[in-house]
Amino acid sequence: MSYIDYEVADKIATITLNRPEAANAQNSALLDELDAAWTRAATDDEVVVIVLNAAGKHFSAGHDLKDDSWPEPEKITLDWIYQTESRRYLEYTLRWRNVPKPSIAAVQGRCIAGGLMLCWPCDLIIAADNALFSDPVVMMGIGGVEYHGHTWELGPRKAKEILFTGRAVTAQEAEQTGMVNMVVPLDELPAKTAEVAGRIAKMPPFGLRQAKRAVNQTLDVQGFYAAVQSVFDVHSTGHGNALSVSGYPILVDLEQMKTNIK
Repeated sequence: MSYIDYEVADKIATITLNRPEAANAQNSALLDELDAAWTRAATDDEVVVIVLNAAGKHFSAGHDLKDDSWPEPEKITLDWIYQTESRRYLEYTLRWRNVPKPSIAAVQGRCIAGGLMLCWPCDLIIAADNALFSDPVVMMGIGGVEYHGHTWELGPRKAKEILFTGRAVTAQEAEQTGMVNMVVPLDELPAKTAEVAGRIAKMPPFGLRQAKRAVNQTLDVQGFYAAVQSVFDVHSTGHGNALSVSGYPILVDLEQMKTNIK
């Protein structure tokens, strides 16, 4: 079963999350397919711009907490969590961020926790007016999702607010913080994304690559890259705490929350 659709037209590679029946929750197979699609677009000389979108009502409900490839709950160890998340969550997202081509995420509906890790690595985010962004994992005893872009994307106080309370940020709020480039009516999201991607696709690829590299390196000099990696290690201590205290019964509550948004 494939969870990702991929097509190229007019110098634009469109990657579509295609697991709408699960609100595009990310199991291991989806993430591996997604990484392969990013690599395919990055290495295709015919592709100038990459668009990431999602089928169905919601962009992504985050990590699939009932992933069939995971061990039984009683066999999950902190080392297994660290190794798995390091590869599929941290390495993948940092690689997508640094693909030397402009990328655009088109977001509608819910974008929960791990969903942020799909849109934040993109260079631009275009949101439908019904988009809601949240990271409620503090309820699991963890300080935030693995790719910790919160402070950079939202500013320190807004980042603390959404982490401390678990509430969702609207598309309009996200635009005000600079996390989202523009907000459009839901039915206009595909057309506006195509318009922006088409305009970028007409630019010289070398200039686009250098512009992206300049901005990303500026953020890295300010500490982004080192901060994301170091916070990931702190994140892992949260898993250790949750395993030692409860063995993760809270996962059932989070999964039910995701079920309710389908």
